[in-house]
Amino acid sequence: MYAMVLERCGEKLKMLERPDPAPADGEVRVKVAACGVCRTDLHVVDGELSDPKLPIVPGHEIVGRIDALGRGVGTLKIGMRVGIPWLGKTCGHCPYCLSGRENLCDHPLFTGYTRDGGYATHVVADARYVFPLPESGNDVADAPLLCAGLIGWRSLQMAGAGRRIGFYGFGAAAHIIAQVARWQGREIYAFTRGGDAAAQAFAKKLGAVWAGGSDETPPEQLDCAIIYAPVGPLVPAALRAVKKGGRVICAGIHMSDIPSFPYSILWEEREVKSVANLTRKDGEEFFAVVPQAGIVTQTLPYPLGQANEALSDLRSGKLQGAAVLVP
Repeated sequence: MYAMVLERCGEKLKMLERPDPAPADGEVRVKVAACGVCRTDLHVVDGELSDPKLPIVPGHEIVGRIDALGRGVGTLKIGMRVGIPWLGKTCGHCPYCLSGRENLCDHPLFTGYTRDGGYATHVVADARYVFPLPESGNDVADAPLLCAGLIGWRSLQMAGAGRRIGFYGFGAAAHIIAQVARWQGREIYAFTRGGDAAAQAFAKKLGAVWAGGSDETPPEQLDCAIIYAPVGPLVPAALRAVKKGGRVICAGIHMSDIPSFPYSILWEEREVKSVANLTRKDGEEFFAVVPQAGIVTQTLPYPLGQANEALSDLRSGKLQGAAVLVP
């Protein structure tokens, strides 16, 4: 197999040839057809997330087909089309797992962070944490659904049923979840980097009723807002944009420091919450919604060997939609 490997944080990935991995009991090996490039991958590569398993193969928005089975993998079979998400394994016995909150497991493994991921031709995964995918799907188009879509869905659920919803940062996750929100009949307000006319036009094309810079005040008070950009100062900005009783959801795994802000913009029962990881139930719910909402992802494919270029383009904000690596 071939893989793009991170040996030390802050360095570029290296293309390495490795022995084909063999699945252990309860595992499957997947031949990777496509792997999305997520902002969390950037946080791993840039050393913003602590204690990655090094060397590590990043990537957790994986679509492919099973080509080898360990023992005890249930109904999974050779040739099945599957997706592999960020949540790679949980312990099953900590208080969080036992109370239905496996996303908060005390002893988890995460794909592309603490176990090797999908920037490769092959990847091994715990059979219990892969999602069967429809045979009719498009591999490149479906890859961003495995994190941008899943975390986006969890953040949307946590935001509540408010009609006017704001998205701060209109990238891979927001462009997927905006389609779900529109299908639900909500009004979408998109906040981008100041002066990013292309991203604002993209948001309006996807149904946003308003799009502007993240430093602007929307024309209407919002019921809720989701922050996808890893920018701490957006938290007080979003609090100022939501009405009484409004909710602000921080959807990223990493964010720069949140500056101090006056209590007055939190008062009147406004809330700030964070999203941590995902559950398998989130996946079941979201993949049932995908065809109903008619989600169409915008993607830009890169060869596997150009993973560093894809990460650089994401880091610099050049992308609309999502980058996807194709082995």
